Amino acid sequence: MPLSAPVPRRLLHRRIVQCWGYHRDDGLWDIEGQMVDTKTYPFPNEDRGGAIQAEEPLHDMWIRLTVDDQFCIHGVDVRTDAAPFGLCPAIVSRYQQLIGVRIGPGWSLKLRELFGGVRGCTHMTELLGPVATTMFQTVYGQRYDEDDAKSAEDRPPPPVLNTCHALSSDSAVVKKRWPKVYTGPDRETDKHYRPLLDDCLT
Repeated sequence: MPLSAPVPRRLLHRRIVQCWGYHRDDGLWDIEGQMVDTKTYPFPNEDRGGAIQAEEPLHDMWIRLTVDDQFCIHGVDVRTDAAPFGLCPAIVSRYQQLIGVRIGPGWSLKLRELFGGVRGCTHMTELLGPVATTMFQTVYGQRYDEDDAKSAEDRPPPPVLNTCHALSSDSAVVKKRWPKVYTGPDRETDKHYRPLLDDCLT
């Protein structure tokens, strides 16, 4: 459903972020992202021949992370196809420092530590956010599809339990899909399930 009707206005800037998740034949995962910024009007730019034209990319940046099943990064490929300054692409090699880093708790803090301020490219570092989210959607999505073949009682607890309101341990979604870890008001007391829940919440 579209948003409510806006007041009269004109488009000035468009940012498009696209991400793709792939399962490689060698068992690893490739997660790719692209960010493109364009304007609807031309504007001066000394580093790009005097001007950047309307709809010509101001930024066009790519990144690929290769990760394993534990979300540890094995490979990084970064490209800057368009940027406002000729110096911008010089920073891409710094992102090789992600090799060996695990995507998970503390990810945002690690990105600030490695690439904050003058140590990185603001836009490339921003792109790593949706790339990481796409990784989880790709890997966990396949695992959820595999779990659907199991009975609800045999499904393992989801690693994303209690990360949003729909996946709260007392929600109807969790009650239906993962009854072993459901904690809603009509939850039956069962000492057999309690250790499973404790493991998920710690």
